[in-house]
Amino acid sequence: QVQLVESGGGLVQPGGSLRLSCAASGSIFGINHIAWYRQAPGKQRELVALITSGGSTDYTDSVKGRFTISGDNAKNTVFLQMNSLKPEDTAVYYCNAAIGSRWDLYWGQGTQVTVSS
Repeated sequence: QVQLVESGGGLVQPGGSLRLSCAASGSIFGINHIAWYRQAPGKQRELVALITSGGSTDYTDSVKGRFTISGDNAKNTVFLQMNSLKPEDTAVYYCNAAIGSRWDLYWGQGTQVTVSS
């Protein structure tokens, strides 16, 4: 079993920054990638950023140049640094991990990010 615990969400003004953390524990051998998704009210969950086991990263167009995903292998933690936040970034942010040869998917409980003045 795999546990993913997100933290770091909160309320921030437009133009501000937040750093989200996703701590992984349990049977995490063979992680293929860890990703951040978000879901705003009334909208579908969307992929925000992804980092592979090899360190490659990818971002959705709307966050390129503003968000950075990174990992600390020693702490089994992935971070999402979010700068120049906009009201449209408001959503619940979820951590997702794809593990093993079957690419089993695991989700965290989510953390709320609200960008508002």
